[in-house]
Amino acid sequence: MSTKTEEPVRQTRVITRYIRIAPRKIRLVIDTIRHKPLATAFSTLQGLNKKGARIVEKTLKSAQASAKGKGFEESRLVVSEIRADGGPVFKRFMSRSMGRADQILKRTSHLTIILREGERTFVPPAAPETGKKAKGEKPKKEKRAGSKKQAAAAQAG
Repeated sequence: MSTKTEEPVRQTRVITRYIRIAPRKIRLVIDTIRHKPLATAFSTLQGLNKKGARIVEKTLKSAQASAKGKGFEESRLVVSEIRADGGPVFKRFMSRSMGRADQILKRTSHLTIILREGERTFVPPAAPETGKKAKGEKPKKEKRAGSKKQAAAAQAG
């Protein structure tokens, strides 16, 4: 009978509380990086043009630093769990016509990120090559020899 001792899953948890953004808006961002390697998650967040992406990126960097402090291998880190829970709600009132008032709810969030060490190493996404032409750039034309004498000299040389 063989006895295998399984290592406990190594993970780190970071919580950012009382973020002044609605949980619904952050969930749009966190759904894109759930269960992805850390390098892929960072590159995905860089491409998103949302306020929540900057907040999640900041918390993810904190989780990465925490994992590094615990001695985790950074190339194996995966976003194991990420969630945005509702925090306290600020209630404000806006005056309306004929003496009425509407209630305005200013929602806050609590963001929780759990990173775990995966079984395999993940390679960070490759940076774009610099040799490729940029979008909208015209191809360069080859220069022609100005005269027949220069063409003949180029062939002979």
